[in-house]
Amino acid sequence: MDQYLQIFVKVVEKGNFSKAAEELHMTQPAVSQYIKSLEEQIGARLLERTNKFVRLNQAGEIVYYHAQEILALMTKMQSLVDDLTNNASGPITIGASYTFGEYLLPHIIARMQHNYPHIQPSIKIHNSKEIIELVSSHLLDIGIIEGFLHNDQLNSEVVSEDKMVIVASPDHSLTNKPGTLSLAELAEETWILREEGSGTREAAENLFSSHQFTPKKIMEFGSTQLIKESVQAGLGISLLSHWAIEKELRNGYLGVIDVEGLPFIRNFSIITHTTFQTKAVKTFIETLREYLSDFE
Repeated sequence: MDQYLQIFVKVVEKGNFSKAAEELHMTQPAVSQYIKSLEEQIGARLLERTNKFVRLNQAGEIVYYHAQEILALMTKMQSLVDDLTNNASGPITIGASYTFGEYLLPHIIARMQHNYPHIQPSIKIHNSKEIIELVSSHLLDIGIIEGFLHNDQLNSEVVSEDKMVIVASPDHSLTNKPGTLSLAELAEETWILREEGSGTREAAENLFSSHQFTPKKIMEFGSTQLIKESVQAGLGISLLSHWAIEKELRNGYLGVIDVEGLPFIRNFSIITHTTFQTKAVKTFIETLREYLSDFE
């Protein structure tokens, strides 16, 4: 069945029998026969076909979603069996929220690849909510999110603290104002925040709630880099991780507003399934811990 599902997924991804056959090193009639046999086993037509493309129907969408999950589980199963006799190697799918994924993960992967070159990492960067969903669906082996997850099906472990500060343009009057400000004094400022579902957005809302503070104007952007550029340009202020602004502070592109009760502390956590972990996953976690311990 796994071969039928692999071929089906490839056809869906390519949207074309010929392209799928070429990548699978098969003939087009052979691919078509596999799809026909799969549809017979499932008991429903899965693809709508034209001369130029194929696309999923409603039944096909159900099968495609679960086929990805089944194939991911089979890959993990094989990796676990291989681990019994081999060193850390093979594929590992890692997901991370934007802050961790863009500013910390590349360095951790580089260290792991130097020490364990046979591990083959695949990286996905999404907001924390999407990472949790992908790990839950077995489409990721491990996720790194902002905050802590309470979930009976997944393990969650805090691995690092993140200090968050309020940043503004270096020319902003408040970046050079002596003394410590209260959050209430920033009520008239335009706040540039990440989208709903982002761990950085959740941290900002937790900060506001703890101070019983409501910004009068919020602009919502879907990228930390875009927020940094916008703050630097004087468009507004933002709450950002110290990991994300190290270079900007060092080069004088951003300034920190000294606010009472800050920095705001949040956690980075790793999430995995409660079932077995491959050596590749364990090795990645060990490498991550070693890297983060250098900053403690």
